[in-house]
Amino acid sequence: MNKSLLASLIAVAALAACNKPADTAAPAAADAASSAASSATVAASAADTSASSAMSAASSAADAASSAATGAMAAASSAAAAASK
Repeated sequence: MNKSLLASLIAVAALAACNKPADTAAPAAADAASSAASSATVAASAADTSASSAMSAASSAADAASSAATGAMAAASSAAAAASK
């Protein structure tokens, strides 16, 4: 009977010891997850801003290239007209 009582006390103590770290680990894990989610949101926002800036720069470059091509075509047309006279 004493062995059974001792085994029961050990089992209860083991269960109590196992439950305490889990109770303190859960809030820490939740805080870590919240912090990671916040960091991911900030990173996504920065990536979105960078992508928007890159699109704006690409659009400006395309506009400049188009203007340059139009100017080159006008110059070539003028040169061809002058050469044919």
